[in-house]
Amino acid sequence: MLPAHCDRSPIYVQQVAVRYAGVAGHPFGVPYAADMPDGPESPSEPGDTKSLAGNRTLSGRFVMGGSYPAVLSLAFAIFAVLMAAGVHVTLASYAAVLTGAALVTLHELKLPYRSEWRPSPDDVRTDVSFMLAIQVALPLLLSFLAVIAIANVLKDAGIAIDGLWPHDQPIAVQAALMLVLADLLRYWLHRAFHKFESMWRFHAVHHSPHRLYWVNVGRFHPIEKSVQYCADALPFVLVGVGGEALAAYFVFYAVNGFYQHSNCDVRLGPLNHLVSGPELHRWHHSMIPAESDNNFGNNLIVWDTLFGTRYLPSRRKVGPLGLINQDYPLGFMTQMRTPFVAGLDKAKAAEQNR
Repeated sequence: MLPAHCDRSPIYVQQVAVRYAGVAGHPFGVPYAADMPDGPESPSEPGDTKSLAGNRTLSGRFVMGGSYPAVLSLAFAIFAVLMAAGVHVTLASYAAVLTGAALVTLHELKLPYRSEWRPSPDDVRTDVSFMLAIQVALPLLLSFLAVIAIANVLKDAGIAIDGLWPHDQPIAVQAALMLVLADLLRYWLHRAFHKFESMWRFHAVHHSPHRLYWVNVGRFHPIEKSVQYCADALPFVLVGVGGEALAAYFVFYAVNGFYQHSNCDVRLGPLNHLVSGPELHRWHHSMIPAESDNNFGNNLIVWDTLFGTRYLPSRRKVGPLGLINQDYPLGFMTQMRTPFVAGLDKAKAAEQNR
């Protein structure tokens, strides 16, 4: 069953059904990006209106093309100025991130990519719960428990790894190095969460929303978030990455993530070959696994390009989002249980049987 906001015309439904059809040889019975034709222009969904000024005014085009680099630059400028003024690194990074969140929100309100993706009050309540519990509280708990525990084990074993990091390099260089290495780890972890059914059950929580807006970037099951932390944060803490470099990485990670999941009408142009922005990530949330099993990069798209999973059709727009199982529960507490309930994570299984 397609979401209520999707076009139910026979042509559109037929196109979706054809793209649901499996192709032998793929782990899920569907092709990777290299096997997917760009195809004809897809029919637009009802209400798929462009942003109010996006295609009509110079200012609208400027915002679409310039807001992403401008907001990121402003966030880093705020971080640098506050650090130079002696503000604590945590406060400086959160001030930068919250500024980015406010500006992304403003962009969504004024120049949305799709008006029907505006969240309902239930969406906001659920996603704010995920953001506070999973993206704020859980990492703090993990940093206290996991880092101390593993550091003590390494110390008792006489293993010293905290001197492996190039502390003598500028903070910007350290943050960039961490970004590239962490994204490589997250790329393969993300692919594993799509490939293995036992892992997909947890990742299905993240793919369950039927619309994208910046707050649902935080919608992850706590078990998956804990695994992510062990892949893209814990190793760097253990090798001794300093607080300033970690904070600079966090600023990019957060603000890019807000844009990546946003309902902002943007045109990143050449940046789509460097960062994993909203134009790419929307396809990763497609209901069609042949499309969503691509663009695995967390912050960067370079690893997708290298390993053949970058996917950005030029002549059509992404269709319905979410899971094939449209009855998948969407509430915060129910999604804590869904990975443990047999039959709810039907996206991959249903695809193979079509």
